[in-house]
Amino acid sequence: MEAADLGRPGWVSDAVFYQIFPDRFARSERLTKPDNLEDWDAPPTVDGYKGGDLLGIVEHLDWLSDLGINAVYLNPIFQSASNHRYHTHDYHRVDPLLGGDEAFDELIAACHDRGIRVIVDGVFNHASRGFFPFSDILESGAASPWVDWFAVHRFPPNAYDTGRPPDYEAWWNLHALPKLNTENPEVREFLMGVGEHWIRRGADGWRLDVPEEIKTEGFWEEFRTRVRRVNPEAYLVGEIWDPATGWINDLTRFDGVMNYQLTQAVLRFAANGRIDSRVVAPVNMTLEPALNGLQYRRAVDRLLDLYPEDAHRANLNLLGSHDTARVLTMVGGDAESVVLAHLLTFTFPGAPCIYYGDEVGMTGENDPGSRGGFPWERPESWNRELLETLRSLAALRHAHSALRHGGYRHLLAEGQVYAFERAHEDERLVVVVNAGDHEVHPWADLDGESAERIWGSGEASVGAGALRIALGPRSAGIWRIV
Repeated sequence: MEAADLGRPGWVSDAVFYQIFPDRFARSERLTKPDNLEDWDAPPTVDGYKGGDLLGIVEHLDWLSDLGINAVYLNPIFQSASNHRYHTHDYHRVDPLLGGDEAFDELIAACHDRGIRVIVDGVFNHASRGFFPFSDILESGAASPWVDWFAVHRFPPNAYDTGRPPDYEAWWNLHALPKLNTENPEVREFLMGVGEHWIRRGADGWRLDVPEEIKTEGFWEEFRTRVRRVNPEAYLVGEIWDPATGWINDLTRFDGVMNYQLTQAVLRFAANGRIDSRVVAPVNMTLEPALNGLQYRRAVDRLLDLYPEDAHRANLNLLGSHDTARVLTMVGGDAESVVLAHLLTFTFPGAPCIYYGDEVGMTGENDPGSRGGFPWERPESWNRELLETLRSLAALRHAHSALRHGGYRHLLAEGQVYAFERAHEDERLVVVVNAGDHEVHPWADLDGESAERIWGSGEASVGAGALRIALGPRSAGIWRIV
């Protein structure tokens, strides 16, 4: 059976994801650490390590469960010479600073015992200077048996002098990131084996880094087939910032993508002009100008038209990540904007994803600012209202199948108000968002006998074919319609 015949893994639409940057989430006392670590609460730096590890995650699984998390996406965990671990040294070994393979096995077992899935980050376009085949080239030059694993233009290759370009193909021309030659069958087979290995070891899927950079024909199609033969329910999600119809529509490559297209629309509407232009300038997204309700509806229509319904349910819907500033910082510190934005992602088709620490209102500008240590020892810094809001949204999503599997229908878009219906089987939910600064009293055509508010604020009534709403400024509500 080919991978395309298996469809998308059904568990994804039921998932609430939590993205963890392993060096910065939690540090376990069970692991001995080197002395030269950054202070946990000090501002993060580009090169410094704080010493977070996989056992630290195990020891905080109660936190994730209480938040309503049932799926985790881990930034790279394999042996590397960088705190973010996108500079892979050994694809078959978990970094010793993270606890090694034994810590991975313990994490997988502990998560699976709680019904939490774990997907890992696959960096297959480029390796690092420390990856053993490239290291051999630096030592042996043109005589290296691994010379065809990369595209080296001159020997000895310049791997360190940043004053001149590297003498080999490198990601973004960065000396530290030599590009793998995926046209070489040996390289291709090596990477396919890596993909299979960690699924056999217990990972529930892969987040694939910069997949568009790999141009080798059939590479991702083969990767999907090989991985899904090991686990037919393995989730494959690609880091693609632009519309990705060619990547997920025909089910030959990925199940879904990191849905930055939704991120842009949501933040432009929910923030209502509060986006901090200076902060978002380095971010690879268009977050201005602000959208009103009608413009947001049109943006949603464009997005819904991009992919088939089952692909939308397999997308990873996020507001921020390690590649952006913190969402609270992007919206100028306005927590109401963050709440409205999370509401829109939690009620949109697909799997919502919380970037670690966003639930307590962590702040920070673009890399390295958005990669700080989780403030476990500073609970006084937590935004507890935001924390409780996200807990309630996760619980709401788990409790209502319409939010996980239902259809999506526009009801109203006027001024700064937007309303839509999610319906599945005999359940109908209406979500209304007022991103404006004034109380509103809109109405929309809708059949029903009664409206019961199940989340948020405001009042609503339904009758005579109309839904009538009263909603305060910068607020939202969800109603069950019967």
